Amino acid sequence: MWRLPGSRAALRGVRTAVERHTRAGAATEKAAGAMERAVVRCVPSEPKLSLSFALADGSHKNMQRDQSEPLGRALSRIATNALKGHAKAAAAKKSRKNRPNASGSVACAGPGPESTAASEPVVKLYYREEAVAEDVLNVDAWQDGAVLQIGDVKYKVERNPPAFTELQLPRYIMAGFPVCPKLSLEFGDPASSVFRWYKEAKAGAAEPEGGGPSSLSPSSPSPGWTETGVNERVYTPSNADIGLRLKLHCTPGNGQRFGPSRELESVCPVEAGPGTCTFDHRHLYTKKVTDDSLIRTVSYNLLADTYAQTEFSRSVLYPYCAPYALELDYRQNLIQKELTGYNADLICLQEVDRSVFTDSLVPALEAFGLEGVFRIKQHEGLATFYRKAKFTLLSQHDISFHEALESDPLHKELLEKLVLYPSAQERVLQRSSVLQVSVLQSTKDSSKRICVANTHLYWHPKGGYIRLIQMAVALAHIRHVSCDLYPDIPVIFCGDFNSTPSTGMYHFVVNGSIPEDHEDWASNGEEERCNMSLTHFFKLKSACGEPAYTNYVGGFHGCLDYIFIDLNALEVEQVIPLPSHEEVTTHQALPSVSHPSDHIALVCDLKWKQTCV
Repeated sequence: MWRLPGSRAALRGVRTAVERHTRAGAATEKAAGAMERAVVRCVPSEPKLSLSFALADGSHKNMQRDQSEPLGRALSRIATNALKGHAKAAAAKKSRKNRPNASGSVACAGPGPESTAASEPVVKLYYREEAVAEDVLNVDAWQDGAVLQIGDVKYKVERNPPAFTELQLPRYIMAGFPVCPKLSLEFGDPASSVFRWYKEAKAGAAEPEGGGPSSLSPSSPSPGWTETGVNERVYTPSNADIGLRLKLHCTPGNGQRFGPSRELESVCPVEAGPGTCTFDHRHLYTKKVTDDSLIRTVSYNLLADTYAQTEFSRSVLYPYCAPYALELDYRQNLIQKELTGYNADLICLQEVDRSVFTDSLVPALEAFGLEGVFRIKQHEGLATFYRKAKFTLLSQHDISFHEALESDPLHKELLEKLVLYPSAQERVLQRSSVLQVSVLQSTKDSSKRICVANTHLYWHPKGGYIRLIQMAVALAHIRHVSCDLYPDIPVIFCGDFNSTPSTGMYHFVVNGSIPEDHEDWASNGEEERCNMSLTHFFKLKSACGEPAYTNYVGGFHGCLDYIFIDLNALEVEQVIPLPSHEEVTTHQALPSVSHPSDHIALVCDLKWKQTCV
């Protein structure tokens, strides 16, 4: 639902802003200026339509009417509203005339139109210069291009024009970090919309008169604002913007026409950034999107806010990290800049809060050409993003490990082995870990499909046997998707596996089997020992090798994260170097003011093998 500022001047300003961006140019702008605007929103799935317009007294009307209602009833209601508006305007005018003037005398209003009883104005709806019959239903009457007449004022009806249903700026903005507005559009798309950014002329500049967002067009901003020169969806403030608030003027479009403009201002001024971040040097290797033969892939545990914002985290896990650097608003700036700077084609994320996915990651990554899917675990979940220019999403096949193990016949043999060890079985089935599986198809070559898996295995240091069983379930499920449902498609398996290269889980993945006497089957002591041998079908390799660490906190550092690839179909073109040890330890450990997580992102460019069809 959109709202216009309550004045005819403001309405004209909004209209002018839209018309300045239409392709028809100045001629169209002049022609359209003769009429006010009445916006109708009417969709088949809803019983009511909405009608929005500004009356001559400056008041804005937003009406909800049944689509099946005869037009005459709607017009009668409009006439009643117009009469009330006229009476209100007349009373206000009379009140102003009766105020004492500078000499102390009262200028009394003589008899005039405003002091006489007003009658309801004539209200008609015309389409193609003919009056629409009053028995026509609203759903059919309010056509695009119709003309609504209220007294002497005419309104051009715009049915379902592009409109923002949601528009929001981040609360915390830092110099050097991209500002990605959260937006949702109806009947339009961001690529066809127009954006224009402003900043305060100086720190502490007064807000536009009236206290609300300015309604002026981009060509005539309020005195307290100056144009930044950036007319794109994303704006990255510079150090010169520190201390200044930002304003975004945006006009929704769909490639054919524009809808009502909206403006919003940042709540807080731009803050200074942290300076050099751990990922800045890595971005030198990822300045451009890769060509179609490559797949730049990222795997990253973001550190969920639900875990970062605890007293235990602040005092025990990360006591070396400045408290403000653990705040979500701060970390989101770093995460957005880091992820968008990789220009990735695939991004698999772990420990993603639902609100971070919807309010931060989607707006930021969508602005850079990626689309994402989310799978909740309990308090947080997994997210997979893919570049829309390279891939389309064919299907999703997410599972919960414990549910799949108990109910899917695919895992019957594994479950039969596990039931022999009741204590271990109970522990395994208590875990909430999930697996996210997405099947993507190349937009350039429909014969190229790929199975992208993403997971976060059980975390406990003594949970080695649990991770082994979770991985066995994962690989069996991935095989079902990549062999049975989509025969012979390659696999990319990303995640935080909470396993170093010396563990049974890693041995199982890269070697294809694990013996029943491996020490990890007794990782939590003899009581929970569950000896069994496992094998899997795939030929997998860690694309980024075995770094010294991908997780670096005060009490631990080690390699826990991997991008496993199908060696039969994919090969590594390049691995983006991890931050240097000096960069990682500049502030003792992770997270820090220059790094948003306790993990380090893995980034590599993968290539289809020539033999892969």
